[in-house]
Amino acid sequence: MVSNELKKFNMEEDEPVSPTGQYFNSSVLSVSILAFFESDKPIDDSPAIITLENSFLPVNPRFSSIMVKDEHGVQTWKRVNVNLEEHLKIPTFPAGLESYDEYVQEYIAKIAMEPLSQRRPLWELHLIKYPTKHAEGVMVFKLHHALGDGFSLMGALFSMVQRADKPSLPLTFPSSHAKPQNDDDHGSTIWETLCSAFSVGVNTICDFGWSFLKSTLIEDDKTPIRSGDPGVEFRPITISTVTFSLNDVRRIKAKLGGTVNDVMSGIIFYGTQLYLHTASKGSSKYSKVTALVLLNTRVISNYQNLQEMTKPDAKSPWGNQFGFIHVSVPSSTEDLEKGNPLDFVMKARETINAKRNSLGVFLTGRLLEMLRKMRGPEVTAQYVHSTLKNTSMTVSNLIGPIEQMQIAGQNCRGLYFMVVGVPQSLTITMVSYNGKIKVAMGTEKGFIDSELLVSCMEKSFQRIFTVSGAKTC
Repeated sequence: MVSNELKKFNMEEDEPVSPTGQYFNSSVLSVSILAFFESDKPIDDSPAIITLENSFLPVNPRFSSIMVKDEHGVQTWKRVNVNLEEHLKIPTFPAGLESYDEYVQEYIAKIAMEPLSQRRPLWELHLIKYPTKHAEGVMVFKLHHALGDGFSLMGALFSMVQRADKPSLPLTFPSSHAKPQNDDDHGSTIWETLCSAFSVGVNTICDFGWSFLKSTLIEDDKTPIRSGDPGVEFRPITISTVTFSLNDVRRIKAKLGGTVNDVMSGIIFYGTQLYLHTASKGSSKYSKVTALVLLNTRVISNYQNLQEMTKPDAKSPWGNQFGFIHVSVPSSTEDLEKGNPLDFVMKARETINAKRNSLGVFLTGRLLEMLRKMRGPEVTAQYVHSTLKNTSMTVSNLIGPIEQMQIAGQNCRGLYFMVVGVPQSLTITMVSYNGKIKVAMGTEKGFIDSELLVSCMEKSFQRIFTVSGAKTC
């Protein structure tokens, strides 16, 4: 029987809250991640409590901890007894309806807006047992960003699931390792090395300087994807999704070169410009539109055993291990309807590769750490808030399992995630799963036309696929 009260029990040592965890759970920011598991059959809630107790809580002590602050202002994770009934939410909607899509969308908007209680561990599980046009039911984990980044938290959730076809075998994930260098690369001349170092230096100065200016002085223009209003993070959102075939994206990649992420970034940027052009009737053609692209800064970017992730010297450690880069969303001097959409893929690849070839992310991290030590976590959280507020959107991505998975006996038809509580009108996430890539878009309700945005993303993909010469097998 799980206790109905929070009863603290002693540990040898409480774990300190990481600096990023403090920024994301402050008076200025409260950021969470919603992870959606779409079921292909009606959800059975009977095994929920036992699954949480045996499979979820043991993953990491933070799932059984609350954030506390001592008399010196130092924040730590304090272990508590967990009342699982308080964390499990099962909504009830009117019976007998033909469609529950509107009710489900409103419920998701509600849980996205509501802050997690600081009296309990910072997570919830919502079981939506009603069919929509996409699934027979949806499991939604709400996890506070202070617990860890998307990589850590999704890795934790993946540890709870099994392969649907062969439960005894582990899930497998697409490789994200870079291709090995050619033998000729080892014979680089001193001149080539100096040129490379110079390039890194120039990119670092430009990236760090531009990031600092964007975080402090320069805001993006107000456009149909950026209202720029104060308190936008407290407004209702609509979460929409669009799904692409992973094989089709790889066929585009084979024609154009680069990576799957390069192709997807180009699709998103082109789709964004199509939306701006349509929604503003062409008046946003020369607007400043900047995306914050999140990067995983781990040495190894594949999911590891959770015991490995929690080791002090882990190459893929648990926690918030990411950085962000400012990327100007490419625009076209030509009519978008007549221009070459492949330019957006090429420009996205060129820009992101240049920014990866710099130490800008590292220096920004050092700046945040210096600011925290000199001014405290609240002031640093305000800087992070300004970084988000001054840009138009955030783009992040994760890799999911190659095989279909099941959780507590429920086969998972679809998978996606969304970051909520950020001061932006548009947030875009991507995740690959079971041969598909699902793009999720969190949009400010009543400001962004979510249906039009979905249509523009679909049109973007189709045009890039067609012009690239890729063919569906």
